[in-house]
Amino acid sequence: MTLTDVIEKLEAAYPPARAESWDSVGLVCGDPAQPVRRVLFAVDPVAAVAQEALDWGADLIVVHHPLYLRGTTSVAANTPKGRLVHTLIKHDVALYTAHTNADVANPGVSDALARAVGLTGDLVPLQPFPDDPWRGLGRIGDLPSRTTLGEFAAQAAAGLPRTSWGIRVAGDLARPVSRVAVSGGAGDSLLGTARAAGVDVFLTADLRHHPSSEFVEEGGPALIDAAHWATEWPWLDSAASVLSSSGVTVETRVSATVTDAWTRGY
Repeated sequence: MTLTDVIEKLEAAYPPARAESWDSVGLVCGDPAQPVRRVLFAVDPVAAVAQEALDWGADLIVVHHPLYLRGTTSVAANTPKGRLVHTLIKHDVALYTAHTNADVANPGVSDALARAVGLTGDLVPLQPFPDDPWRGLGRIGDLPSRTTLGEFAAQAAAGLPRTSWGIRVAGDLARPVSRVAVSGGAGDSLLGTARAAGVDVFLTADLRHHPSSEFVEEGGPALIDAAHWATEWPWLDSAASVLSSSGVTVETRVSATVTDAWTRGY
């Protein structure tokens, strides 16, 4: 298989045209004609992931977060990102990004998150596209049976990869919950949408103090705030399955390297 062959399969599942206008997705470095035998999936394009790729002998790294989201005028090796580019090119390792186009896909990042924390049955977008009700940001789904916020929080923590600070909960732990909204990555822009959806709890990441405080005070759904990296990591296995289920003859691996920015809590 060539890099072009692999990218065609990824872009069928995660069309670049669905990415936000401000986003940076697609091939970052690599020769489209180069052969690809091993593909490593990771959340972040960082040095530790690059080293894992080299140690395993990967030809391609597929990541969720862009390396250069705001563009650059230099890839000099005296910066961390420049060094990463130099390392990958020297070892013929390609780098490809699927970001907001993977967030809104069906299935996408939030589908994987929903399943990881125990939602069952059909999932629907929290904020669907006007032209496609099965694609969009976030997902809404149901728990198998009614439970409490505290019990669901424990279940969510167990279903997500461990990070230094785990999850945070806002709301009465005895509150009954059954209908849940989730959004992988930073989701406080969807707080109002979650309230309007009438869910019992909204699970996402990167929630800020003031919007969260006001949301709870106004009687919105309970909140669960998880680590950004942890809410997006479940998608990696789903992305890897895009290749394995499409007949692409490559070996895939999901990185277990924890690249969450926070390394320890006290």
